[in-house]
Amino acid sequence: METLTLVSFLPNLPVFFSLFLTIYLVGYFVVFRNWSPKIRPEASSCFISLAHGTPAVVLASLALYADSQRGFAAPNTAFQSLVLDYSIAYFLMDLCHYLVFFPSDLLFIGHHLATLFVFVTCRYVVFHCAYAILVLLVLAEVTSACQNTWTLAGARKSDVAMAAKVYELLSPPFYAFYSIVRGFIGPLFMYKMGVFFLSGAGDHVIPRWIWVSWISVVLSAILKIS
Repeated sequence: METLTLVSFLPNLPVFFSLFLTIYLVGYFVVFRNWSPKIRPEASSCFISLAHGTPAVVLASLALYADSQRGFAAPNTAFQSLVLDYSIAYFLMDLCHYLVFFPSDLLFIGHHLATLFVFVTCRYVVFHCAYAILVLLVLAEVTSACQNTWTLAGARKSDVAMAAKVYELLSPPFYAFYSIVRGFIGPLFMYKMGVFFLSGAGDHVIPRWIWVSWISVVLSAILKIS
């Protein structure tokens, strides 16, 4: 059954990747064509992040709500696997962006590789624990729309008055919202996840080395933003 699920959903990856590639190219060559060459790549990255963040939150929330077996060791549903594919495609596209334009930015490249490891192993190796990964995805991306708008406004605040106003307007609520979600709610959920796996309750479906790697990746991300 797991093999059939894997094969039936493999086409999602190239379709979603093509979607994000198209959005990136539209951003680079159309939406931001008059922007400085120095900030066009970053703006295009924000553009695909906007296309990923809020839809991912909505899709992940729906996938979690539709799952009657929610739990850290629960098997992935078809809907949850679809959402994982959507995010894998986004991180692959954004990783390509960094490799092409910012190959020396090892921090973000390492972050994307680590995130892809978590998503790919959950989706294609253990076929379990999408519940936890999608909750973490929601917490990570719920600030995406505000963050990317704030970032784009910050990129043009020095030469566009409206951008400066938007940047100043969004800064206080963005910092507050970001701090609450990623500084408190995220670590709290991570603690509950750690307690569950340390108890050995998930060892029958998720190898110890995988969940230890997952927790290490999430903890490093929390420490990076704190």
